[in-house]
Amino acid sequence: MTVEEISFEDKLQLNVKGKVDAISAPDFQNAVLKAFVKSADVIINFGETTYISSAGLRALLIGQKTAQSKGGSFTIINANEGIIDVLRVTGLEKMLRVQ
Repeated sequence: MTVEEISFEDKLQLNVKGKVDAISAPDFQNAVLKAFVKSADVIINFGETTYISSAGLRALLIGQKTAQSKGGSFTIINANEGIIDVLRVTGLEKMLRVQ
């Protein structure tokens, strides 16, 4: 997994490529938390993400809670059907902002 950071306006976008699994999830979580140091509004672009594990879902929840504590936003974009299905089955689709 790789994470590319792009800043625009007052937002920060993380382009995530590859699989967010048990091995890469800590790096993903660190990238999300570092993004919130730079901006209160973070976008996760899953356009090139093929898989997310439960450890990756935990990182998404931490991102959402961090956004709430900062009065910011946490948005997921371009997630494929597999990732959307995981979010739907776990009920996280209702907790997270998915576009």
